[in-house]
Amino acid sequence: MIVEIEGDITLIEPTFIHLKVGGITHKLFVSINTSSSLKKEFTNFHIVQIIKEESNSLYGFLSIDEQKVFQTLIKINGVGPSTAMAVCSTYSPQNFLSIVSSNDVRSITMVPGIGPKSAKRILIELSEFSLTNITTDKYIQDTVLALESLGFKNAKIKSILKDCTANDTASLVKEALQKLAK
Repeated sequence: MIVEIEGDITLIEPTFIHLKVGGITHKLFVSINTSSSLKKEFTNFHIVQIIKEESNSLYGFLSIDEQKVFQTLIKINGVGPSTAMAVCSTYSPQNFLSIVSSNDVRSITMVPGIGPKSAKRILIELSEFSLTNITTDKYIQDTVLALESLGFKNAKIKSILKDCTANDTASLVKEALQKLAK
Protein backbone atom coordinates (compact mmCIF):
# COMPACT_ATOMS: atom_id res chain seq x y z
CA MET A 1 0.00 0.00 0.00
CA ILE A 2 1.29 3.44 -0.92
CA VAL A 3 0.94 6.02 1.88
CA GLU A 4 3.19 8.82 0.68
CA ILE A 5 4.76 9.73 -2.65
CA GLU A 6 6.95 12.53 -3.93
CA GLY A 7 7.93 13.51 -7.40
CA ASP A 8 7.73 16.08 -10.17
CA ILE A 9 4.29 17.30 -11.22
CA THR A 10 4.07 17.15 -15.02
CA LEU A 11 0.36 17.91 -15.53
CA ILE A 12 -2.20 19.78 -13.42
CA GLU A 13 -5.94 19.45 -14.08
CA PRO A 14 -8.73 20.56 -11.72
CA THR A 15 -9.38 17.05 -10.35
CA PHE A 16 -6.14 15.16 -11.02
CA ILE A 17 -2.43 15.56 -11.60
CA HIS A 18 0.36 13.52 -13.15
CA LEU A 19 3.30 12.92 -10.83
CA LYS A 20 6.55 11.55 -12.28
CA VAL A 21 8.39 9.31 -9.82
CA GLY A 22 11.53 7.48 -10.88
CA GLY A 23 10.64 7.43 -14.57
CA ILE A 24 7.03 6.33 -13.95
CA THR A 25 4.17 8.83 -14.15
CA HIS A 26 1.27 8.26 -11.74
CA LYS A 27 -2.20 9.78 -11.96
CA LEU A 28 -3.26 11.20 -8.59
CA PHE A 29 -6.80 12.39 -8.00
CA VAL A 30 -6.75 15.62 -5.99
CA SER A 31 -9.26 18.11 -4.66
CA ILE A 32 -9.86 21.32 -6.57
CA ASN A 33 -8.41 23.20 -3.57
CA THR A 34 -5.21 21.18 -3.87
CA SER A 35 -4.86 21.46 -7.65
CA SER A 36 -5.36 25.22 -7.56
CA SER A 37 -2.42 25.61 -5.16
CA LEU A 38 0.02 23.43 -7.12
CA LYS A 39 2.82 24.33 -9.50
CA LYS A 40 4.77 22.05 -11.81
CA GLU A 41 7.50 21.29 -9.29
CA PHE A 42 8.77 18.58 -6.96
CA THR A 43 6.01 17.92 -4.40
CA ASN A 44 5.20 15.45 -1.62
CA PHE A 45 1.69 13.94 -1.27
CA HIS A 46 -0.06 11.89 1.41
CA ILE A 47 -1.83 9.07 -0.41
CA VAL A 48 -4.98 7.01 -0.07
CA GLN A 49 -4.80 4.02 -2.39
CA ILE A 50 -8.06 2.35 -3.39
CA ILE A 51 -7.69 -0.99 -5.13
CA LYS A 52 -10.72 -2.46 -6.87
CA GLU A 53 -11.07 -5.34 -9.28
CA GLU A 54 -10.97 -3.04 -12.31
CA SER A 55 -8.79 -0.18 -11.04
CA ASN A 56 -6.02 0.96 -8.74
CA SER A 57 -6.60 4.62 -7.84
CA LEU A 58 -4.35 7.03 -5.96
CA TYR A 59 -5.81 10.04 -4.14
CA GLY A 60 -3.27 12.71 -3.21
CA PHE A 61 -3.39 15.24 -0.38
CA LEU A 62 -1.02 18.00 0.63
CA SER A 63 -2.30 17.98 4.23
CA ILE A 64 -2.89 15.08 6.57
CA ASP A 65 -6.11 16.79 7.73
CA GLU A 66 -7.61 16.67 4.23
CA GLN A 67 -6.53 13.02 3.95
CA LYS A 68 -8.27 12.22 7.27
CA VAL A 69 -11.51 13.86 6.12
CA PHE A 70 -11.39 11.83 2.88
CA GLN A 71 -10.64 8.56 4.70
CA THR A 72 -13.44 9.15 7.20
CA LEU A 73 -15.97 9.98 4.50
CA ILE A 74 -15.27 6.90 2.37
CA LYS A 75 -16.03 4.71 5.40
CA ILE A 76 -19.63 5.93 5.27
CA ASN A 77 -22.02 3.65 3.42
CA GLY A 78 -22.99 5.26 0.12
CA VAL A 79 -20.12 7.76 0.06
CA GLY A 80 -17.51 6.88 -2.51
CA PRO A 81 -14.20 8.48 -3.38
CA SER A 82 -15.83 10.90 -5.86
CA THR A 83 -18.24 12.29 -3.27
CA ALA A 84 -15.51 12.42 -0.61
CA MET A 85 -13.26 14.33 -3.00
CA ALA A 86 -16.16 16.70 -3.81
CA VAL A 87 -16.40 17.48 -0.08
CA CYS A 88 -12.63 18.12 0.05
CA SER A 89 -12.98 20.36 -3.01
CA THR A 90 -15.81 22.36 -1.44
CA TYR A 91 -14.58 22.79 2.15
CA SER A 92 -11.27 22.95 3.97
CA PRO A 93 -10.87 20.29 6.69
CA GLN A 94 -11.40 22.96 9.37
CA ASN A 95 -14.59 24.27 7.72
CA PHE A 96 -15.90 20.74 7.29
CA LEU A 97 -15.22 19.95 10.95
CA SER A 98 -17.15 23.07 11.92
CA ILE A 99 -20.07 22.06 9.66
CA VAL A 100 -20.16 18.57 11.16
CA SER A 101 -19.94 19.79 14.75
CA SER A 102 -22.78 22.26 14.16
CA ASN A 103 -24.84 19.58 12.35
CA ASP A 104 -25.30 21.93 9.37
CA VAL A 105 -27.29 19.94 6.79
CA ARG A 106 -27.64 22.91 4.44
CA SER A 107 -23.88 23.37 4.10
CA ILE A 108 -23.38 19.68 3.32
CA THR A 109 -25.98 19.94 0.54
CA MET A 110 -23.82 22.64 -1.08
CA VAL A 111 -21.42 19.85 -2.11
CA PRO A 112 -22.18 18.72 -5.68
CA GLY A 113 -23.93 15.34 -5.65
CA ILE A 114 -25.17 15.48 -2.05
CA GLY A 115 -28.86 16.08 -1.44
CA PRO A 116 -30.69 16.68 1.87
CA LYS A 117 -31.29 12.98 2.55
CA SER A 118 -27.64 12.06 1.96
CA ALA A 119 -26.46 15.08 3.96
CA LYS A 120 -28.49 13.98 7.00
CA ARG A 121 -27.16 10.43 6.70
CA ILE A 122 -23.57 11.70 6.43
CA LEU A 123 -23.97 13.85 9.55
CA ILE A 124 -25.53 10.97 11.49
CA GLU A 125 -22.75 8.60 10.46
CA LEU A 126 -20.03 11.18 11.15
CA SER A 127 -21.28 11.55 14.71
CA GLU A 128 -19.89 8.03 15.24
CA PHE A 129 -16.47 8.86 13.80
CA SER A 130 -13.85 11.00 15.48
CA LEU A 131 -12.82 14.04 13.47
CA THR A 132 -11.42 15.71 16.57
CA ASN A 133 -7.84 15.06 15.51
CA ILE A 134 -8.30 17.45 12.58
CA THR A 135 -6.47 20.65 13.27
CA THR A 136 -8.68 23.62 14.02
CA ASP A 137 -7.47 27.18 14.29
CA LYS A 138 -4.73 27.54 16.91
CA TYR A 139 -6.66 30.09 18.97
CA ILE A 140 -9.63 27.71 19.19
CA GLN A 141 -7.37 24.87 20.35
CA ASP A 142 -5.78 27.15 22.94
CA THR A 143 -9.21 28.29 24.15
CA VAL A 144 -10.43 24.70 24.54
CA LEU A 145 -7.31 23.82 26.54
CA ALA A 146 -7.69 26.90 28.75
CA LEU A 147 -11.35 26.18 29.49
CA GLU A 148 -10.66 22.48 30.13
CA SER A 149 -7.95 23.47 32.62
CA LEU A 150 -10.64 25.49 34.44
CA GLY A 151 -12.72 22.31 34.78
CA PHE A 152 -15.24 22.71 31.96
CA LYS A 153 -16.23 19.62 29.95
CA ASN A 154 -15.12 19.37 26.31
CA ALA A 155 -18.66 18.86 24.95
CA LYS A 156 -19.95 21.94 26.80
CA ILE A 157 -16.99 24.02 25.60
CA LYS A 158 -17.53 23.06 21.96
CA SER A 159 -21.25 23.82 22.12
CA ILE A 160 -20.51 27.28 23.60
CA LEU A 161 -17.72 28.04 21.10
CA LYS A 162 -20.12 27.55 18.17
CA ASP A 163 -21.88 30.76 19.21
CA CYS A 164 -18.73 32.79 19.92
CA THR A 165 -17.45 35.35 17.43
CA ALA A 166 -14.02 36.35 18.79
CA ASN A 167 -10.99 35.44 16.70
CA ASP A 168 -8.13 35.49 19.18
CA THR A 169 -7.50 33.36 22.26
CA ALA A 170 -7.91 36.01 24.97
CA SER A 171 -11.16 37.41 23.56
CA LEU A 172 -12.54 33.95 22.87
CA VAL A 173 -11.81 32.74 26.41
CA LYS A 174 -13.49 35.85 27.83
CA GLU A 175 -16.55 35.48 25.58
CA ALA A 176 -16.85 31.76 26.32
CA LEU A 177 -16.57 32.31 30.08
CA GLN A 178 -19.37 34.88 29.92
CA LYS A 179 -21.59 32.39 28.09
CA LEU A 180 -20.64 29.54 30.42
CA ALA A 181 -21.55 31.69 33.45
CA LYS A 182 -25.15 32.09 32.24
